[in-house]
Amino acid sequence: MEWVNKTCARLGIKPGERLLVVRIGTATLQFFARGVLVQSYVISTSRRPPSNLKDSLGTPRGLHEIAERIGAGQPPGMVYRARVPTGRHYSELPDAATTENLITGRILWLRGLEPGVNRGGHVDTYERYVYIHGTNHEDRIGEPLSAGCVLMRNREIVELYEQVRTGDHVLIVD
Repeated sequence: MEWVNKTCARLGIKPGERLLVVRIGTATLQFFARGVLVQSYVISTSRRPPSNLKDSLGTPRGLHEIAERIGAGQPPGMVYRARVPTGRHYSELPDAATTENLITGRILWLRGLEPGVNRGGHVDTYERYVYIHGTNHEDRIGEPLSAGCVLMRNREIVELYEQVRTGDHVLIVD
């Protein structure tokens, strides 16, 4: 928490009441409200090493914010294409379920807050379309699985989505 406060002070950003901490090494996401741990989730991150570089397919590190929340009111397991609900649950797409890692449930689109680290140029998290979202491979949560995003079980991303807001901070660390 202290690192987040120092980074916020350096960037001239007020620390928020809610914070998500993604720990790549332990495959966990912790949700804090007013400095108190509310919930911890098992997650998946990139199959590749962490990286902030464009086209690396690695999960980006550093301090981010939730730029957009997408999917309110949709059922858990809803499949999205280009951030638009398709009207189909991932179980209705059996071929894709085995070959693709689908974007399902809800989407929390991340924006980097650290210029030159995860914001701007070839390191821009938002321009890389890095999200926290559900997956059709819930049975594999906990192992490296994504192309840079943070993956959660569908019911858990829906639960988290209801508790966070646009502008809440997300710290991603090794």
